[in-house]
Amino acid sequence: MNHIVSLKWLLARLYESDLVIVDCRFQMGKGQENAGREAYEASHIPGAVYLDLEKDLSAPVDADGHGGRHPLPDAAQLTGTFSRVGIGNTSRVVAYDDQGGAMASRLWWLLKYLGHDQVFVLDQGFAAWRDAGFPVNAEQQVRIPAPFLAEVRHSMLAEVDDVRELLGTDQATLIDSREPARYRGEVEPLDKAAGHIPGAINRFWKDALDERGGWRDENAQAARFAGLAQDAPLIVYCGSGVTATPNVLALQEAGYTNVRLYAGSWSDWISYEENPIAVGDEENPKDE
Repeated sequence: MNHIVSLKWLLARLYESDLVIVDCRFQMGKGQENAGREAYEASHIPGAVYLDLEKDLSAPVDADGHGGRHPLPDAAQLTGTFSRVGIGNTSRVVAYDDQGGAMASRLWWLLKYLGHDQVFVLDQGFAAWRDAGFPVNAEQQVRIPAPFLAEVRHSMLAEVDDVRELLGTDQATLIDSREPARYRGEVEPLDKAAGHIPGAINRFWKDALDERGGWRDENAQAARFAGLAQDAPLIVYCGSGVTATPNVLALQEAGYTNVRLYAGSWSDWISYEENPIAVGDEENPKDE
């Protein structure tokens, strides 16, 4: 796998000088905002730094709701954050969480978006590392800031206007990464309206993982998206732009080359009253 590293791979390189390990644990939900940091402070992979989904990897929510529940940070601000924790242009970065790779994939995508390719997600996450008997501690090392020069890859991002223009056309396929009941509009625990963007197909992001919580290989990922040509334009979204990123990673593992993230996702889409909403199942994707 190109973007996933194993527990043993990281163990063998744990103290290499160019490696930056980032703990991305974060619990969604009211009252859980500090749970990830508290877990990090209690125990983490040696040398790991902590980056918080909402404080470090997202911008503040806009008062009018536009941009979604986890808006993208300003590129300059994000570059400063990475530099502060020791991530430079020559760093190798390994991100982990305990949420199936969702938060780690958010960091993976953000670094890719800023032009940094040497970034990976740790297979299975922290609990598997700890349960394997690999080293953990509670020490918080002081990191020396590293120079980080961003080269923003705008082609990785889709905005609300891009999605609007594609509605009713065959110019791109929208992939909704949320659980099926949310996609169909049967339940909506987080956002003000239920349903999905018209024309979107549903590929639940957790299906990228196997029964042990590890990432499926490239062949299994490709099977999840069967029927879509590998060079087909794809736009992936979820509720707020976080759990879509594991699907972006899975698509890249499977060889798809034209994948964009709608970062604002469903929470941004429904912030515009004029945007249409669909419920129920959509047709299967076209055959190649």
